[in-house]
Amino acid sequence: METNRQKKIGSVLQKDLVDILQGEVRKNGISNLVISVSKVSVTTDLSIAKVYLSVFPQDKAKDLLEAIKTNAPLIKHDLSQRVKLQLRKVPNLAFYIDDSLDYIEKIDNALAGKENPIENRDLLDKRKKF
Repeated sequence: METNRQKKIGSVLQKDLVDILQGEVRKNGISNLVISVSKVSVTTDLSIAKVYLSVFPQDKAKDLLEAIKTNAPLIKHDLSQRVKLQLRKVPNLAFYIDDSLDYIEKIDNALAGKENPIENRDLLDKRKKF
């Protein structure tokens, strides 16, 4: 469970990371790409921030994640310049792709009856016998 301080720091980081990432997309002239920061969770010692990104279109997500991970020190520096009056030390950033929308879509399809595991047994995960 996150404390109030962790939540506040996460929301501050989230707002500024959105500005940084979308500003880089606009500055580089990349069209047809949407990046949003869906969640930032900070550890209890405030040393690591897990940043969950939603990318549209989804097929560019892996390449974009690798590019962001290689530029993580520059992103952290830009972030530290923005929050230097609010935070003493900026946490290390760990970036992940947020696949919760895909998960929700799979559940919606299952509830709508489009993919019925009773009729199509191939949809079920196979159980391993020991």
